[in-house]
Amino acid sequence: MTPQLFDAHCHLDLMVHPDAVADEATALGLGLFDCGVDPRDFASASKRACSRSNIFVGIGLHPWWLADERCGIAEINLLCEVAAQERFIGEVGLDFSARFAGSEPLQIQAFDRLCDALVQHPLTGRVISIHAVRSAGTVLNVLESHGLLIPNSDSPVIIFHWFSGTSDELVRARNAGCYFSVNERMLATKRGREYARQIPLDRLLLETDAPAEPNTETSVQSLIRSLARTSMHIASLKNCDAKRIESVVLATAHSVFDLR
Repeated sequence: MTPQLFDAHCHLDLMVHPDAVADEATALGLGLFDCGVDPRDFASASKRACSRSNIFVGIGLHPWWLADERCGIAEINLLCEVAAQERFIGEVGLDFSARFAGSEPLQIQAFDRLCDALVQHPLTGRVISIHAVRSAGTVLNVLESHGLLIPNSDSPVIIFHWFSGTSDELVRARNAGCYFSVNERMLATKRGREYARQIPLDRLLLETDAPAEPNTETSVQSLIRSLARTSMHIASLKNCDAKRIESVVLATAHSVFDLR
């Protein structure tokens, strides 16, 4: 079944019953970009998705996992080794929030090494979902330094998940052709709403970033309701019909993820 709705950033591994959610998503026609947070979980996540054409699994290494030392050099090595052969990457990136002070060099090392691995092993249609908190400029600098923002047939699709950078960084990312996945919590802030209004409709994707807390019960119906509320909110910000938002965003997801 071709997905009729697409969640461009969620975390099945952080849900209590990921297999049940995957089954329900398949039954209800919901597509998912299942973003990893620890590269050691990628093999099991891939196995879960292998028989489900609506689930796309990204290999990821969340900067929080580096900042609190749940992951280190061994996991960075694993990320780069596996990502070099994979089309879908995420969640990766940088978080320069005050609570992670001191971990910035390791975070940058990981992201820089990942980008180098992707450049050394190009794949057509690669997609990267990026976390960038107080670090969007640095993320763009690293991507640019590796030539990953130069449009060509092997350029990856860059998706900024829950963008929260400055206005200038938004303009820079938008001008570089990046995409942006938007969720309800982003739209709960004045800045998030203004950014959603400014982002071109054909560069928008919907996401839930579910679950809000690890190891919480999650149902596909709750994901669908969240995506619907997000599309309605964006429609009001852009002064257009919610059905148009859903139609254009789904078409974008079809293009980015090659939905079938």
